[in-house]
Amino acid sequence: MLLASVTTSPPTQWRTIWISDLHLGTSGCNAGHLLDFLRHNESETLYLVGDIIDGWQLRKTWNWPQAHNDVVQKVLRKARKGTRVVFIPGNHDEFARQFIGYAFGDIEVRNDAVHVTADGRRLWVTHGDQFDGVIQHSKWLAHLGDTLYTFALWLNLHLNRVRRRLGLHYWSLSQYLKHKVKNAVAFITDFENVLINEARRQGYDGVVCGHIHKPEIRMADGVLYCNDGDWVESLSALAEDHAGQLHLVYWTQLAGGGDAAPAKTVRRRRPVELPALPSTLAPVREAPPAETARETADV
Repeated sequence: MLLASVTTSPPTQWRTIWISDLHLGTSGCNAGHLLDFLRHNESETLYLVGDIIDGWQLRKTWNWPQAHNDVVQKVLRKARKGTRVVFIPGNHDEFARQFIGYAFGDIEVRNDAVHVTADGRRLWVTHGDQFDGVIQHSKWLAHLGDTLYTFALWLNLHLNRVRRRLGLHYWSLSQYLKHKVKNAVAFITDFENVLINEARRQGYDGVVCGHIHKPEIRMADGVLYCNDGDWVESLSALAEDHAGQLHLVYWTQLAGGGDAAPAKTVRRRRPVELPALPSTLAPVREAPPAETARETADV
């Protein structure tokens, strides 16, 4: 039975969590909310569905506050403590695609994945940029759009600082503008339809993706479409409970009350270099599904 819910007070334990489009390394990343979400939500499997680290922006300006490092450390700790972590690179962290088929310690790197829900549905997990014509055929236009989008996120950051002082909750100006632009709405609809048709063609029951920063769960002609959203606008994740039901989780307010304070940022320009391969780099072996949810210590 398919049920979708929207909540800010989810259970602590999930069977599976999908997050994408964190854009670590940019000022638009809401790392405080993301870290709070990771501390209060555990899962047997965690999918990182692309655009985790924003290599595009880091090549322009180095921006890596402590909160972003804390997010990385939190994910690594989850993996060490038994959570199965699967990383599917997107277009902004495409540098990691050269490591597809390998594992960095306890984190698997895959081009895509097939997830079987507790009630037996087969879901195809992909970032989705392969089905974005702009990314594939006019990359210069994609970079231009990314620059304009980054400016909108900058405005969004300052607007929410004012909203915090007024005691108001987080609200995304960039998301509001994007959904009001006719061409953007048409692009999102086309993208969703392409993913749905491809999932159907490959014989899956549904698809889980990211890329367009628009969280959604819906059925389309018998195929389940899920987008887990992002952590620069929606502050959302997709989660599966132990009965196989899928939920959209919005984390727009810290569990302890109030909004996240902006992290202090030290910026310096330097070229982005790929990390050296760790000694634990090894080919990925298929791991059996975890039997129980596991406790994970907080960062």
